This record gives sequence, structure tokens and C-alpha cells, in this order.
Amino acid sequence: MSAPGRPAAVSFFVRFAAPSVLAVALVAGLTCVSGLTLAERMPVPAKDADTATQGDSAGTPSPTPAIAGLVGASNAIADAAAAALPAVVNISTSRVRKVGVNGLGGSFESDPLFKYFFGEPRRGQQGQRSQSLGSGVIVSDQGLVLTNNHVVQHADEIDVTLADGREFSAEIIGTDPATDLAVIQLKGKDLGSLSYLPLGDADALRLGEIVLAVGNPFGLSGSVTMGIVSGKGRANVGIVDYEDFIQTDAAINPGNSGGALLNLDGELVGINTAIASRSGGSQGVGFAIPSTLAGKIMARLVDAGTVQRSWLGVYIQRLSPEMAPAFAADGVKGVLVAEVRPGSPARKGGLQRGDVIVSFDGKAIEKPSDLRNIVALTAVGKIVKLSAFRDGKRKNFKVTLTSLPDARVERSNEPSEKPVERFSGLGLGELDEYSRQRYRIGKEVTSGVLVRSVDKGSAAANAGMKQGDVIVELNRKPVRGMSDLQGLDDEGDRAVLALVVRDGASFYIVVG
Repeated sequence: MSAPGRPAAVSFFVRFAAPSVLAVALVAGLTCVSGLTLAERMPVPAKDADTATQGDSAGTPSPTPAIAGLVGASNAIADAAAAALPAVVNISTSRVRKVGVNGLGGSFESDPLFKYFFGEPRRGQQGQRSQSLGSGVIVSDQGLVLTNNHVVQHADEIDVTLADGREFSAEIIGTDPATDLAVIQLKGKDLGSLSYLPLGDADALRLGEIVLAVGNPFGLSGSVTMGIVSGKGRANVGIVDYEDFIQTDAAINPGNSGGALLNLDGELVGINTAIASRSGGSQGVGFAIPSTLAGKIMARLVDAGTVQRSWLGVYIQRLSPEMAPAFAADGVKGVLVAEVRPGSPARKGGLQRGDVIVSFDGKAIEKPSDLRNIVALTAVGKIVKLSAFRDGKRKNFKVTLTSLPDARVERSNEPSEKPVERFSGLGLGELDEYSRQRYRIGKEVTSGVLVRSVDKGSAAANAGMKQGDVIVELNRKPVRGMSDLQGLDDEGDRAVLALVVRDGASFYIVVG
């Protein structure tokens, strides 16, 4: 079936093109992408002018730069794969689930229909064993393996099979669900010589750079696929709490989780983690945890078995061009502080709602994920310098970070940024006790106006308003009740900056 909106001619070529045609297209593509640069890596042996154009004395034609580049590309890919394959392992986990006795415990084996068709469970049968398969990467000669948390979580037993066929049991050193990373240790007296992959610099990756995904999709060990870096710094994907993904079109399928993403130097630049797919298989949008982040998490897991994160105590969001004028921050790149938590390091350091944070500990901050990730990986107790714009002026702050309380994640709220045309489509009402109970509005919200309904397709809906939101500020002025909203529907195209509380978190929405 062709993709929605794809021209019929293109769909026909994709579905029915002969393999030879596809091969020619692949050769042409590799030649165009890699021919010149890789020809420089593997230069053609120098010959005199006549030989270069007519061949050697035996009549053998000399390779052209394009062909030499294609050969070089093929060799570079094969060399990187050969270096990685011995270090990428197959991980099999098993979990024993308890079976209820005499119908207790929720097992289908105790159901009368199961007994009728399949008989009684065998004597001595104590549970059901479930298995899962994934991948991992050996990252040290001592047998440390880096993989995804979801590959090994809840496992009672972990078995690891190396590319050379050796099998080992493994134990968990530490896991970090917030980034979906885990470190396991191969067990055994005779680990022997282990191949491992060095961690590369994921920050140095460029868009369009060729990468390889190595793993065990569908249990097919040692599979290698090729693609390019499609994007960097992907956040708000909704996979884990702390996201900074590399996006690639290298095919990633079930079983690839925890496997290696390589550059052509054979360095580990990412841990393959997830795909965006409507079919369950690869559709050209895969995500890998960058090695720069994975290395920091791995070091903490090896050292302490867990990851202790720091806390700043702010709710943040992207500063959109529509919001910038309201904060005297036109042209400023940074993140907007929507709320400062009481008693937090940010509050003690002097930060306020409406500040635009532009740097943290000397590093530029341009989007919410930048701040969230750098705060989380900064040492607890460290005194850091922050810079922020307030009312058009740059101010500096010193903040002493504390540990993240109650395992909470530093939240950001980023509603739709679709421009709106008018302030309309809202059903509004006073904030009363019934509303507080129905929408679970906490006592910390002392005043405001309740959004009772939002018309589908309205300007307010496009801006991100939802039923149950509480509007507590308009144009940076407090909203105490309905009287503070009088006349807004008649102000035409004038933009309104609304501060909204939802699920205990505050964020700004521009409603025009």
C-alpha cells in the first residue's frame, strides 16, 4: 500500500522496481554521497598521463575516481561492521511468573476450560517462563555490557551469547529507567579475550553522516543495516523521561534494542532504543541514545548502581516568537520559566516566573531538553552559575543544586505552538469546590478561571487549551475571577499571554 500523499509513480517504483534497478540506484547514491571523500581516503595509485587514460601495458583499464570511491565506501562499511560484530551480543532474559493454586493467583491454567482441553498442569510445575530477546554491546575487556533497561528489566535470569558462540550468564550492575539504559556484567571464570567497542563522540556526528545499526533483530544475530544520521537532539518524543536521541533511517526492528549504532570509524556513537512505526517494523525513523549521554549514565551505574539526579525546581517551556515580546526577550534564545517551586534551589537562588534562562554553568541553553538534561547530570550540591533575561535585562544567579526529590523529573510543558487568530472557543467558569474535586485542582491554586470546555478546532484549542485548565494570569497580570476576562473576546487580533495551571504544573499559552 502506498504511503498517504505519495505520487502513484513513486509508489509503483518502490513496490515493483526490479532488484537490478534498485542495485544501480544504490550504487549511484553511494557514489554521489561517498565517492569524493572516500576516494581521498583510498587514492588511486599514481600513473603517467597516458596510462591514466588508456590503462596499463597489459590493457587493464584504471579505475575511475567514482569507482574507487565506491570501493572505498564498501570497504569502510565492511571494516566498521567487522570491528563491531564481535562486541555486539544477543541477550536472552527469562522471568518466572508464579502460578496460582486451586484457581487462585490469576493464572489461565487454573481456568476450568484450560483443564478440559489441556488437562491438569504437570506435577511440580511451579510457574510460567516468559522469554525476551534483545541486544547489547560489550564496552570493556572485563565483560561490562551496555544495553537498554527495557531489555533486562524484571528478568530473573539473563543469558548472553557472543558472536563466536560462547554463552555466559550475566547479572545487572545497575539500571536507569529514566534514560532506558542498563549495565550488566558477564559472569564466568573463563571470559577469555573479549572484543569491545570504544565509545565515540556522538556530539561530533553530522546530519547526513553514514551510520550502521548492529544487533539481533527478530533473533537474527549479527545483523548490520546502514543509514544516515537523520536528526540530533530529538526530545519530547515520549519514550523516556530524559531524551536526547539520535534519529536514523538505518533499519531498527524488534530485537535491535540495546544494539550498537556505529560511525564508519567503528566507534560506538549510540545505543539503539526505539522506532516510530505504525506497522511495528522499521519505517525509517529509529532512535538511539547518544554515546555521550550513555557514557555518563554508565559511569554512575558502575560506580553506584543507580543514578542520582540534581534538581533545580523550575517548570520550563520553549520561548516561542509569539511569547517573546511579552517578556522583552525578542531575539533571545533560551527557555522560559513558567513556575518556580517553593523551597527549590531556583527559588533560593532568586529565579522568578517569567525569567528566560540562556545559560547554565557556562553552557548555552536553547531548548527545554538542554536544561533538563544538563541539570540532571550535574553533581548534587554543586554551585552553578545561571544567566537569565528578566524584563529585557540580563541577570546572573548562583544556585546550589539539590537531589531530585521523590524521583520527580524536572518537567517542561510545551503546548501546541500553532499560531492563533482570535481568543474564542472557550467555555469559562468560576473556580469552585466542585470543580476542584472534578479536575483535581490542588489548594496551591488559590484563584483563577476554570476552562470548562474547548471547542474543537477553535483558536484556543489550537493554542493548547484543554478542559480542566485554570487560567491564573493574563498578560502577566493575576486573574482572580471572571470579571478579569471581561472584554477579551472583543479585542480582535490582540495577542493575550495566558498562564495556565494543569495537573499541578504551570505553563504559558499565547491566545490571539
